[in-house]
Amino acid sequence: MKVYISGDIEGCTGLVSWSQCGRPNGDHYDYAFARKMYTHDINAAIRGARKGGATEIVIKDSHGNSKNLLIDQLEPGVQLISGYGARHGGMMVGVDRSFACAMLVGYHARAGTPNAIMEHTLTGFVHRLWINGQEAGEIGLSTAVAGCYDVPVTLVSSDRAGCEEAQALIPGVCTAITKDGFGRYMGQLIHPEETAKIIEKAAQDAVEKASQLDPWLPDMPITVRIEFNRSEETDAALKLIGTRRVDGYTVEYIGESWAEVHQAAWQIIHYADLGHAADR
Repeated sequence: MKVYISGDIEGCTGLVSWSQCGRPNGDHYDYAFARKMYTHDINAAIRGARKGGATEIVIKDSHGNSKNLLIDQLEPGVQLISGYGARHGGMMVGVDRSFACAMLVGYHARAGTPNAIMEHTLTGFVHRLWINGQEAGEIGLSTAVAGCYDVPVTLVSSDRAGCEEAQALIPGVCTAITKDGFGRYMGQLIHPEETAKIIEKAAQDAVEKASQLDPWLPDMPITVRIEFNRSEETDAALKLIGTRRVDGYTVEYIGESWAEVHQAAWQIIHYADLGHAADR
């Protein structure tokens, strides 16, 4: 049985701030610890998946530049997709119909979620995002990509808010709570020895019940609506052909498949980021 694991870092054990979860530079002094905890949580999911019957596991590092997981410290026998920029698929590059299920490890709640640690949706300048009128974040985006290939998402590990978001979206999904958020940069943490057990058990259950869960995919045609923080971001986002302005901060795109709309959403956000150059 093949299992796909998409990993992010903000929902992992022991982490509460960008100074930990960024990248290797002076602004992120605790990045080495964050990489260690990220690898720790992924390893717990690997062990659990194998207990549940997984025979092949592919992992996608999906945080930032996607070069965070310590491959030499991963459980042996897995394959890691690392790096950024070569293919479409966002945080789910490499998933296909050969996988029995997918897991989202270390994910976080969508932008604006109360009591959610480091909540955001893809980037700091996305205020809110909707799929067919339903507010969504990275959990929803990745779950729909898996759904394109009839692959159910069976596990989400995150803080409590992220797990609750997953449960509201995916009936029957297994969840592993790694911490409780008190706000965006504060929470009550669980010791790594305990979260390892929690994630491992949830991953085992998730693989064992993979055949019982249905993939999630939005009804077609699909509308993605993105609200930005600043009007110049909206101005720049309109460079993508087919994008329509809704108001000063919001654009939408309508497509006939999730693969098309998901790719468009990433391109819209890329163009919106280029809008910041106008003020430089």
